[in-house]
Amino acid sequence: MTIYFATDHAGFALKEVLVPYVRDVLGYEVVDCGADEYSPEDDYPEFIKKAGEAVSKDEDNTRAIILGGSGQGEAMVANKYPHVRATVYYGGTRDIITLSREHNNANVLSLGARFVSEGEAREVVALWLQTQFGGDERHVRRIAHIDIA
Repeated sequence: MTIYFATDHAGFALKEVLVPYVRDVLGYEVVDCGADEYSPEDDYPEFIKKAGEAVSKDEDNTRAIILGGSGQGEAMVANKYPHVRATVYYGGTRDIITLSREHNNANVLSLGARFVSEGEAREVVALWLQTQFGGDERHVRRIAHIDIA
């Protein structure tokens, strides 16, 4: 499984913590789509589209973790690509992380970097990556509807 990372300036510091964690601790192959340096004037769509395109082309063997201030705009960009199902997390119950995988087979996790700590982000990323899609017929059927919408 290859995990793509993408962010703008708002999530840059958190991405720099999560990339080595996912690669070195959790053991996934990682591709960093940028930003490569902190630049307060950068625009998230240019980075997020790289991750969205990668997951869209190989939804079975890839996932992405994208970051921004709230994570909302980043998820909107990612969700424009076929077969991408981005979920947003910016704190609160972890049940949303589990359900996003078990019921919706979310393949992109968008983190609101201004709302989660480094420790919380590591815990949520590990949970999301380790949670499997349940595969229930009703969920498969619903995802098929999303893909043709």
